[in-house]
Amino acid sequence: MKPIRANLWFDTQAEEAARFYMSVFKDSKMGSTTLAPEAGHEITNIPPGSVLTVTFELNGQPFLALNGGPHFTFNEAISFELPCKDQAELDYYWDRLSEGGDPAAQNCGWLKDKFGVSWQVVPENWEAMATDPDQAKVERVMAAMFEMKKLDFAALQRAFDGI
Repeated sequence: MKPIRANLWFDTQAEEAARFYMSVFKDSKMGSTTLAPEAGHEITNIPPGSVLTVTFELNGQPFLALNGGPHFTFNEAISFELPCKDQAELDYYWDRLSEGGDPAAQNCGWLKDKFGVSWQVVPENWEAMATDPDQAKVERVMAAMFEMKKLDFAALQRAFDGI
C-alpha cells in the first residue's frame, strides 16, 4: 500500500507553497505538475493551462498542492507536527515556517505559515514527556508548554524533571 498523501487546497498558490516548503525542508523533492484542462473550466474557474496541482515530498512525506480557488481555507483543526532533535533545529523550522506567517497566533508550539497552514514544532521526545506514567511530570510539562508560543527544550525538560 502506498503512503497516505496530504492534499492541501490553495486558492492560486500551490506551486509557490510547494517551492517554499521545499526551501525549508532539506530532504525534499518536487514531483509532477498538472495543468488545468479546458474541460470543467466553467465549474472550477481555473484558467486552462495554469497550474492545477503540484506533487512534492518533505522528509519522505508525500504532498499534493491543489489550486482549487478561494472556496476553502486552512484552519487549526488540521496541523502538521514537526518533531525536532534539538533547540537549534526547532528554532530553524520555527523561524523558516513562520516567515510571512503568524507565529504568535497560537500557543503550545503551533504557528501558522504564510499560507495559513498550521504547524506544531515540538521536541522529538514531546510525546514521551506528555504520556509519562508519572502524572506529576506530565502536569508540570503541560503547564510549562501552555505558557509558551515557541517551545523551549530546556524549560520543558526542567519542568518535566521538576527542577
